[in-house]
Amino acid sequence: MQSTTIKRAVAQDADRLTRLIQNSGAYRGPYASIISGYRVTADYITRHRVFVAVDAVERLQGFYALLLEPPELDLAFVADDVQGRGVGRLLIEHMLSQARAADLTEVRVISHPPAEEFYRRLGAVRVGTVAPSPPKVDWERPELRFTTA
Repeated sequence: MQSTTIKRAVAQDADRLTRLIQNSGAYRGPYASIISGYRVTADYITRHRVFVAVDAVERLQGFYALLLEPPELDLAFVADDVQGRGVGRLLIEHMLSQARAADLTEVRVISHPPAEEFYRRLGAVRVGTVAPSPPKVDWERPELRFTTA
């Protein structure tokens, strides 16, 4: 894996984070509706703990957004071309360190169904299921929790 740096996102990152979401192969087909029209805004980046993973030439590899109240991993995306290279693991480990620094004892994750196993491999525990919320989400989603201790 090329060198990866994780750093705080800035408002000017909003468009490239939105493009990463919109180009995600994980959200094609039946899952496309959940990201249809979704945009990461500069205000969102300013209000939340949003961190980006970039390579040595500042190419975006992925990002996550940690909400503090209530504690939740709101967004987590890895660019399709670097999946399987450890970027997602780095982002989640970083998120957990940020959660600990904020004195959070746990972080909720409402998972994209195909991503559940990824989160479980990194230590999340399934605690339930979130019901569909049509029209954007027509399927149940796994609810997981990371503990930070």
